Amino acid sequence: MKVSGLILWSVELTSHATYYMAGGKTCDTVKSQVLCLETDNGMKGWGEVCPIPHYLPAFADGVPSAVTEMAPALLGASPIGVDAIMRRLDDVLQGHSYAKSIVDMALWDLFGQATGQPLFTLLGGRTQADMPLYHSITCTEPDDMARIAAEAYATGIRQFQVKLGVDADWQADAERLTKVREAVGSGPIVYGDWNCGATKLQATRTARTVAHLDVMLEQPCSTLEDCAAVRQATGLPMKIDEGAFDLASLLRARDLGCLDAVALKLSKFGGISTMRRARDLTLHFGAEICAECTWGSDIVTAAALHFAASTPPRMLLNTCDLSSYVAPRLCPDAPVRTNGRIAPPEGPGLGVSPNPDMLGTPILELN
Repeated sequence: MKVSGLILWSVELTSHATYYMAGGKTCDTVKSQVLCLETDNGMKGWGEVCPIPHYLPAFADGVPSAVTEMAPALLGASPIGVDAIMRRLDDVLQGHSYAKSIVDMALWDLFGQATGQPLFTLLGGRTQADMPLYHSITCTEPDDMARIAAEAYATGIRQFQVKLGVDADWQADAERLTKVREAVGSGPIVYGDWNCGATKLQATRTARTVAHLDVMLEQPCSTLEDCAAVRQATGLPMKIDEGAFDLASLLRARDLGCLDAVALKLSKFGGISTMRRARDLTLHFGAEICAECTWGSDIVTAAALHFAASTPPRMLLNTCDLSSYVAPRLCPDAPVRTNGRIAPPEGPGLGVSPNPDMLGTPILELN
């Protein structure tokens, strides 16, 4: 079995509500790139990557060029042995992890189909029937955010990511965390996420004000050193997101004492192959894992769910059904949340296939 062709689509995904984050970042309608790797025996492996503008070093319109550059090393390759192919792609194109993640995902999908196994089996085996979800709350007025939290709580959600920093007002951020905590009660996990948009002083003042509420912090500052300083000044646990993107950054966060939890995102690390190694190191460090990606629909969500399902439950903080935040849904057979939890697809490989009508006209075809 050899890769005989590739097809790439660009699909616009629209968030159900404009999503506001610190530093002027917004997420409304964004481009998701969808890749199909075809084989000479008729199999199709799917991948997806959806960079949020201004969020990470990733550019949606750069994916077609990167895929074109990698295509000669992909065409004719066997998808059995994904790590070897990805090392070859590193020789062809240095960096561009986000673009490589879409290829890596499609190769793992083919590998699973060829062996008749779901991806979670290939990643070490299924460790749980379903996984806890967090719900991300856009940064708006505190009362509105409390309402969103209460509505999500009523559906079974017990973990809440509270976006902060949109107005650079530390007191407003403290009010946001306070009102969300009041809305969901004392049991659920609540954490405030600045997406690198706060100064050490702003984050510290906010965190000290709400420390009695039992909350966690997520990536308040752009550097790991500043995040560690906030953690030391407040005593509150820290989840690293943007600052964790390879093994060296995980090691640095651990050494600085700010790696209580970490968001492992497929596009940051370059796909499933590299994220497996990141998971092993994270587990060794004793940090809890959020298994997800930056944004996207059903294909990338399925990959994250398989990864989460193969992660030890004790160390899995949560996962995310990204596709529930956007429209259109690309795959009619994709899983949906139930009572605040979600299960991975059951079929071989990723276990999902997009509806061709949702993809439109390809922007790239190579064979």
